[in-house]
Amino acid sequence: MTLVLASLIACAGQTATASAATAEVGKPAPDFTLPDLDGKEVTLSSFKGKTVVLEWFNPGCPFVVAAHEGGPLEAMASKQPEGVVWLAVNSGAPGKQGHGVEANREAAAKWKIEHPILLDEKGTVGKQYGATNTPQMVVIDGEGVVQYWGALDNAPRNDSSGNKRVDYTGSAIQAVLAGETPKPDSTKPWGCSVKY
Repeated sequence: MTLVLASLIACAGQTATASAATAEVGKPAPDFTLPDLDGKEVTLSSFKGKTVVLEWFNPGCPFVVAAHEGGPLEAMASKQPEGVVWLAVNSGAPGKQGHGVEANREAAAKWKIEHPILLDEKGTVGKQYGATNTPQMVVIDGEGVVQYWGALDNAPRNDSSGNKRVDYTGSAIQAVLAGETPKPDSTKPWGCSVKY
């Protein structure tokens, strides 16, 4: 069943550009262009033919901290096979927790993050993708279709409450690389609220 994730909220004078479509599992991922921490523009559609993972990111969120410091995100991005692109998206507004180039640069250095961290200060892309929490994940296949949307795993702050950890994102990436449909293809996100 297709999951409608969000409607685009138009913002006047925004620095990000995004198409008018909304993200839905099984549908083409809405294209966007966002600046990285050096001001270089990164466009989603430039990665056509590759699997793209979007990670909603906030270096001040304790759930993100736990995931990057001893948790699954500590090395998950760097261990992906060739052909997988990882993009962190910070949709925090100016003045909110985790916002700003310096805070994100410090986190990238501390956590040895080598993939781009993109700034979505107006929240346009986050809202378009229905991002409600950090960390929250989206996996897009090489044809540009959203194949997974939701939680990193079933273990907020690395606690699966006595149950076996289920790696939703890792499983979705593997399925996409194998040409299969992820199961599940959507889950309920957990973590801090996105600081729009």
